[in-house]
Amino acid sequence: MGSGQDRERTLVPWLILAGAPGIGPRTAGRLLQRYGSPEGILAASAGDLRELGVKPPALDFLRQPHPAPIDPALRWLESTEGHIVTLQDPRYPPLLAELSDPPLLLFVLGDAGLLAEPQLAVVGSRNPTAGGRQNAQEFARHLSGCGLVITSGLAIGVDAAAHEGAMAEGRTIAVLGTGPDRVYPPSQRELAHRIAASGALVSEFPPGVGARAEHFPRRNRIISGMSVGTLVVEATLQSGSLITARLAGEQGREVFAIPGSIHNPLARGCHALIRQGAKLVESANDILEELAPLLGANLAPPGRAVVPSAEAAPGDDFLDPDYRKLLECIGHDPLGPDELIARSGLAPAQVSAMLLLLELQGRITACPGGRYCRAGC
Repeated sequence: MGSGQDRERTLVPWLILAGAPGIGPRTAGRLLQRYGSPEGILAASAGDLRELGVKPPALDFLRQPHPAPIDPALRWLESTEGHIVTLQDPRYPPLLAELSDPPLLLFVLGDAGLLAEPQLAVVGSRNPTAGGRQNAQEFARHLSGCGLVITSGLAIGVDAAAHEGAMAEGRTIAVLGTGPDRVYPPSQRELAHRIAASGALVSEFPPGVGARAEHFPRRNRIISGMSVGTLVVEATLQSGSLITARLAGEQGREVFAIPGSIHNPLARGCHALIRQGAKLVESANDILEELAPLLGANLAPPGRAVVPSAEAAPGDDFLDPDYRKLLECIGHDPLGPDELIARSGLAPAQVSAMLLLLELQGRITACPGGRYCRAGC
């Protein structure tokens, strides 16, 4: 974009418009449509702006901007390898620009060129089962290897697993509910640094802004808005992931959901989405086949879908007969120790010790409520 001074001169009108109190994305969009650029808006008469619904506090700010919302952004830009991508920047995500309320600015740390690449959102529970975490990681790994950028929200659980899986084969974008200089939750700081080094961190909030509850629905609309589709891996009926899925549907995007056990509360959100019309997926290829007509040459030809197997792990035949007997009693639906004792006929102390060993071997997964199911289910 030229020298630092040229870049600053270009960005300051955008920062003024974005910082004006009471001018949200919808109002800013109307003003840009009328005047063509932030410079045109700043040059417009107060009377014309009032007729377009601009209130006195915003008018005062546009005429005499306060440095508070402008200077931190410029300092951040000078002190990092970040980017401020405006709504009229060719790097701005094309699908996001189609929304009725796209952010005026995106603060990006990392590769801003990724924003215009085809993306798939992968979201889900912050407290997934081991199988749900594995599904998120493997689906993301396979799909990123086929050319999709995996986009999620940097939360613990499914989000983190999706980011990790994507980085194993391709690229990932994390959308923040804070400014680009903050990481929430703090436990995700190391993951955020790795994403910024190989992918991108994105936020519509300026530097210095911390986490607030009202920021995360806004973050979710960007996650779904940048993406051609949203995959929900595991979610309760109260999960914020369902907000992302609802937004994706309202934005005209594809919604995918992985089904699960009827006994798993983390599957109920996915089942609700499927009843509402989300596409049930059992493999990554189900998603690729659905998106191929939309993306065409942007996707690599789908190969064998890599998804965790819910069947018995290789080598079960070589287990001790009692272990094999217990393992045969454990299926896709979680069962408690008492049920397993009754089904297997084994002694309680024996079952307790065997469950621990099978879990350590990765053959079974501990589920909420002290129950167990086959690994990957």
